[in-house]
Amino acid sequence: MFNKKDERRNACMLTGKFKKRGYDWWWHSFTAVNNTTGQEVPFFIEYFLCNPALAKETPTLGQLPQNKADGTKPSYLMVKAGCWGEKKVQLHRFFAWKDVNLHGKAPYSVSADDCFASDTKLLGSINISEQDAASHPEWMCDAGSMSWNLELDKQVAFNVGFGASALFRALKAFEMYWHAEGMKTLVSGTITLNGESYTVKKENSYGYADKNWGCGFTSPWVWLSSNDLVSNVSGKRLTNSVFDIGGGRPKVFGIALERKLLSAFWYEGKPYEFNFSKFWTGTKTTFSYEETAEEIVWHVEQQNHHALMRTEMKCKKSDMLWVNYEDPDGNKRFKKLWNGGNGYGNVKLYKRHGKKLELIDDITVGHLGCEYGEFED
Repeated sequence: MFNKKDERRNACMLTGKFKKRGYDWWWHSFTAVNNTTGQEVPFFIEYFLCNPALAKETPTLGQLPQNKADGTKPSYLMVKAGCWGEKKVQLHRFFAWKDVNLHGKAPYSVSADDCFASDTKLLGSINISEQDAASHPEWMCDAGSMSWNLELDKQVAFNVGFGASALFRALKAFEMYWHAEGMKTLVSGTITLNGESYTVKKENSYGYADKNWGCGFTSPWVWLSSNDLVSNVSGKRLTNSVFDIGGGRPKVFGIALERKLLSAFWYEGKPYEFNFSKFWTGTKTTFSYEETAEEIVWHVEQQNHHALMRTEMKCKKSDMLWVNYEDPDGNKRFKKLWNGGNGYGNVKLYKRHGKKLELIDDITVGHLGCEYGEFED
């Protein structure tokens, strides 16, 4: 069963060869309310670690022209924060490793200056002037300011199984690993963005928290998750439900596994999992992506021996941004990694009886976290 919290999987994974060629990040997304206008705004905050064994006196940024020419790899803690929607913004703050205090073992924590992250708490601030943003394209971010003080209560986990087990972690078998300690997370606290104050309340935060680590990224890159779910059968809000879909083209021991997704649906306390690594479940997946003039659209169908899940999601391009990363080699292989926090759509969940399907629920989805991108080398 996938709903198993595991602080060890949520610990820092930059050991062995990943110290010199590896990244590890903790991602958080949620919804806040503007204290003046009452408008909902989806936010994200991430703490991204890269190549600690290559540390220098200052953060080493891979997108600097000289570093690209020399093949100098990046090394830093990057704190990423921002929001989606009409005022979308992506802010980055970099720290040298000598200024970082990392407790890598479970339960993890990482801090630098006034920025802090753990399983239960997020603190921090970023302030980027227009002049600095324009003068430093290697920062890969916009101008703006944001500060936050947040509490996390992780309710439902997506433990993907033996693919991220202690053995496979020790072997560094996968190019990119995934663990969601809080695919449903209750978030509370305060945010200030560009001078405007926001409040985050547990009951309507629609929070999410996961982590990825490894030595490279997957292409294509797919992510869809929401816990804002309403049944079209009963008309009731599903208060103990969340789904999470992720993957694309994982590599294990250097061998690519084409078009593979992992997904889990915690439906009112009952688990439905579609996990290709659990081969005995007979999981099969088809998915497609399309970009229209105004929207990004995802179609996913997954089935195992006992259930089937059809997912149709959309997000307005005007509300999304291109989230920016460089890999541990200093390559920025995604030019358009679409990333959003207020997508919407529909999920149909079925019970399988051989070839016959019995509808469990037809569900309207809101506050969708979503992502899609492919390498453009």
